[in-house]
Amino acid sequence: MLVAAAIATGVNYYNKNYSSDTSSSIKTTVTQFTKNEQKQAISQIREAKNNTNAQFWVGLNGKIVHKLKDDLSGSRHQKFLISPSSDITLLVAHNIDLASRVPIKKGDSISVYGRYEWNNRGGVIHWTHHDPKGLKKGGWIKANGKVYR
Repeated sequence: MLVAAAIATGVNYYNKNYSSDTSSSIKTTVTQFTKNEQKQAISQIREAKNNTNAQFWVGLNGKIVHKLKDDLSGSRHQKFLISPSSDITLLVAHNIDLASRVPIKKGDSISVYGRYEWNNRGGVIHWTHHDPKGLKKGGWIKANGKVYR
């Protein structure tokens, strides 16, 4: 009886967090973003530039501009810079305690879905992983045809 309940709970969690429900404001399907989605994301980031309280879920495509040294204090994060457009550079902080390291190199094209937060250098995207507590749908990174969450 307990095993059946645990399985049902797991199936419900998976369906809630990783289904392709397009009515959600959080993108759960893993794909490259369309030109329209990319345009909207870039517009939203440009608008957030002057708002120190800006925080929102965002998905976009970008090119790796620079790989940075991992942040090893507290939860470990792989860090790199991406450029989704010629005038925007964003830091991506990918938690490698919760998701696998993304094998990337300068010039690679990737798709990222995560939580944008304002900073004085253009912004950071984090939460590019699953939520271990199951409270948020979480994000992901797609690189070289593989998804990391």
